[in-house]
Amino acid sequence: MNSDKLIFDFSSEADISGWKVVDDVVMGGKSLGKFSINNQGNAVFSGKISLENNGGFSSVKHQFLKKKINSSTKIKIRLKGDGNAYQLRIKKSQSDNFSYVATFHTSNIWETIEVHLSKMQPKFRGQLLSLPNFSENSFEEIAFLIANKKPQDFRLEIEKIYLE
Repeated sequence: MNSDKLIFDFSSEADISGWKVVDDVVMGGKSLGKFSINNQGNAVFSGKISLENNGGFSSVKHQFLKKKINSSTKIKIRLKGDGNAYQLRIKKSQSDNFSYVATFHTSNIWETIEVHLSKMQPKFRGQLLSLPNFSENSFEEIAFLIANKKPQDFRLEIEKIYLE
């Protein structure tokens, strides 16, 4: 794969120290997410969502130098989910206080999810902003978030993230 298109390719040798879990504990909640590499060399974002203390979300994010989009129109993710809905979130700039968001649904099989960049909506704390959908030529952060308004266990296994 062209390295210009690759966002992250997980493997047993991958350095995931730049990936950070952010749970609702930042607001007093009690959800708990973890991010690691499994024996197959895939990333695993897993944990437990709790609605206690107005909680209800867990996320994992990765910030990087500007990733140019060039002629790409979508982000593709090779993953195996658990049947839950997740959000893919990107930020044009690490300093932005809002993200461009797309929700995707998973099944219990390996699949490739496609998210069209132009359909990613600007949101802040779950609220749609009156700004246009994503139309930038680069971005500096990518994240996965689960927030389905119910207590639940979750597990998302990720092999690769890339542009197409």
